[in-house]
Amino acid sequence: MNSAPSSVTAWRNAVFVVFTVNGLGMAAWISRIPALRDQLDIPVSQVGILLFAISTGAILGLLISGHLVHAIGGAQTIRVTLLAFGLGLILTGVATTVLSNFLLALLGMAITGFAGAVCDVAMNVEGAGAERALGRNIMPWYHASWSLGTVAGAGIGSAAAFAGVPVLVHLGLMGVVLAVAAVVVPRWLPAHITEEEGQEPRPGFRERMAIWRDPRTLLIGLIVLGMAFTEGSANDWLALALIDAHDLENGTGALLFGVFAAAMTIGRIVGVPILDRFGRVPVLRASALTAAVGLAIVILVPIPALYVVGIVLWGLGASLGFPVGMSAAADDARTAAARVSAVATVGYFAFLVGPPLIGFAGELIGLLNALFIVLALIVLSAVMSPAAREPAPAPDDEPVDAS
Repeated sequence: MNSAPSSVTAWRNAVFVVFTVNGLGMAAWISRIPALRDQLDIPVSQVGILLFAISTGAILGLLISGHLVHAIGGAQTIRVTLLAFGLGLILTGVATTVLSNFLLALLGMAITGFAGAVCDVAMNVEGAGAERALGRNIMPWYHASWSLGTVAGAGIGSAAAFAGVPVLVHLGLMGVVLAVAAVVVPRWLPAHITEEEGQEPRPGFRERMAIWRDPRTLLIGLIVLGMAFTEGSANDWLALALIDAHDLENGTGALLFGVFAAAMTIGRIVGVPILDRFGRVPVLRASALTAAVGLAIVILVPIPALYVVGIVLWGLGASLGFPVGMSAAADDARTAAARVSAVATVGYFAFLVGPPLIGFAGELIGLLNALFIVLALIVLSAVMSPAAREPAPAPDDEPVDAS
């Protein structure tokens, strides 16, 4: 594919913005959950129902996302879903601060989960398209920008909470930011990736559904399953597992989780040139080995200096599995939306189901011992890594320099 460098650069940068604002929007509602509970005056059980509404919306969004991107294109999908994401935040703010209406807040959260998930698939499809145009790996950088967006969003939310800013004002402003991004950013995205790349006619409904039976897609899904399970389990259980096992202070546990998150972000930033040099399969195998060694140290070694090293290795090793899986799923531009949707659904299933599974196992054998489940899935990801191998380049496929 040949594209003007300026247009490819704009495409690449626009996708960075989408990833960042998606993370910003997600962190906005997460950071105000305590305020939602207080202003709605609801018990913890109903907070759980609010979170379930987001999860349900996200799963529904993932199931239709491939069909939506196929029908209207990635750029238009991003435009619509960023607007809906912002609307969901604003509706949640109104329901909480003005009306104190639990059912309306439930609807707002469901819209937020649905729109965020569909946008997630669309931006990964666009990111993979920009990768193909550039002829180099950049997907981990996109996911690093999403992480930076969540950090910024959490910081803004924390500041808003300390300053006593009403939920409506905070979420309303974030909704406006998402709406502005929805109007401005898609102008620099191709109208439809498959059309721009001159591919064969796009797949019909039956062919898109048949992707769920495609062996390579399912194997990539297993890679993402293992690495998403690894990341999600650390997000939810790392701090608590170390606090319980080593009698640490709560603040120390939170700090150690921060070490893991920082290692993940650094791994995604420095992983791009490593992927360019060595390719997906060797890097995925090395990543899985690094994560496995780090997790084994965390589980088995009670010496603080060493389990901090283990956390760093765990975070670095877990950093590339999800973004590389998204890139591999999108290798075929014609079916990229459907394949990314399928792989993302598997990955987010791991994010949703993994932490409760670790919790139930932890009740029986202790949280640290329950993490052996994660270790087994890391090994599974390593074994399946050949499925992510790059396709042979087409004779007329000329990457462009968009630096």
